Amino acid sequence: MILLNLTYWKTVCSRTMASKTPVGFIGLGNMGNPMAKNLVKHGYPVIVYDVFPEACKEFQDLGAQVTESPADVADRADRIITMLPSSPHAKEVYTGANGILKKVKKGSLLIDSSTIDPAVSKELAKAAEKMGAVFMDAPVSGGVGAARAGNLTFMVGGVEQEFNAAKELLTCMGSNVVYCGEVGTGQAAKICNNMLLAISMIGTAEAMNLGIRLGLDPKLLAKILNMSSGRCWSSDTYNPVPGVMEGVPSANNYQGGFGTTLMAKDLGLAQISATNTKTPVPLGSQAHQIYRMMCAKGYALKDFSAVFQFLREEENL
Repeated sequence: MILLNLTYWKTVCSRTMASKTPVGFIGLGNMGNPMAKNLVKHGYPVIVYDVFPEACKEFQDLGAQVTESPADVADRADRIITMLPSSPHAKEVYTGANGILKKVKKGSLLIDSSTIDPAVSKELAKAAEKMGAVFMDAPVSGGVGAARAGNLTFMVGGVEQEFNAAKELLTCMGSNVVYCGEVGTGQAAKICNNMLLAISMIGTAEAMNLGIRLGLDPKLLAKILNMSSGRCWSSDTYNPVPGVMEGVPSANNYQGGFGTTLMAKDLGLAQISATNTKTPVPLGSQAHQIYRMMCAKGYALKDFSAVFQFLREEENL
């Protein structure tokens, strides 16, 4: 046991001292792209992979190594960050035929910033442990704007002794890095946050729509809400009404930002967790149905704040 502990701590110490050794990054979509760029800005050599090769080109221009599979990333780096759309994608990247675990090195640190089912995070952690690697879930909050600015919030679950090693990398991409507990608790925190976010966005959209139909100027109404008890992130930072704020998706035909499909997916995860824990979430369930309807009616690729437009068009909802 003493020998095992000594070996473990040698691995932790060597990783901490590794600092600017290469970091693998898999998943260069709307969130992964700016996150990986911030690692480059902080001087880390980055080894990248994305299922769409064109997503890797600008990183090649920045001096990053481009690989042909997740397994190749694991062969070249012992610290890897993944940012993927869903649980099936995460499973494929980690345990698939050309997945990370096919060539992962013992002592590697694997950080998954995808938003997936907490049960899947636990499953991947066990698979990684069998290969001598450490898996941590570290989903994010803040959206594309925060990813670009490097001020995301990371919710981290995993072995506490590895938190500082993970934090070294995550602070390059975020301003808040919070340890939540064992593997899966980061996902749990993220799911709860996004369920609340969806509910508050729908509430903001409903209130703004009602106020506009009662004759209030939308900018004036937003100002009043934001100095009153109804204030929330959806009203003061990410207002869903076109023309109220600049630099948000509602000012750009709901392009960019956090997609309606992804919000529906996250709400689905919340529903699964609520069912498994026998937790009543009536507003969360209603929010899930609304975002599923939006996906079915052409809003799938629009930002989730497009719920304002959806409600405007659905007078008989």
